[in-house]
Amino acid sequence: MEDSQTKDKQFAEEVGIVFEQTGMPRMAGRILGWLLISDPPHQSPEELTKALMASKGSISTMTRLLIQIGLIERLSLPGVRHDYFRLRSDAWQHMVGRGLTEEIKMVRQLAEHGLELLGDKTPVTRKWLVEMRDVYTFLEHEFPTLLERWEKEHQKVTKQ
Repeated sequence: MEDSQTKDKQFAEEVGIVFEQTGMPRMAGRILGWLLISDPPHQSPEELTKALMASKGSISTMTRLLIQIGLIERLSLPGVRHDYFRLRSDAWQHMVGRGLTEEIKMVRQLAEHGLELLGDKTPVTRKWLVEMRDVYTFLEHEFPTLLERWEKEHQKVTKQ
């Protein structure tokens, strides 16, 4: 039978694999996975190094990345000489809101640029780019409304 620490490490590894499949470093996902389930919810670089069997350099680099993308934050505790890391309270909303909004816009702009390059050439290729542009234009218009709905729903749930 697996002990809880083995299961926790397996969960962190699963998050790492999902992160890797989305183009992010696996170690960043492993850190995030560990912070999602760790007790206490804040962990020092040394604790992360030990729990994830990772190098200090890797932990340092990946925590900086996770801070930059808005998923974790650095925390200082009074009387303690080192920092800790924890999940941001608005991590998912921040990541989805900021990240996807920008990605949607960039893909729409790519499609528009491709259409400019093609001009009146190859109708089949134009069709692909027109569809790409139209899908991402739709998402660009509708996504803010979806985020607003989420925020309202989230506020209702947290007030209960």
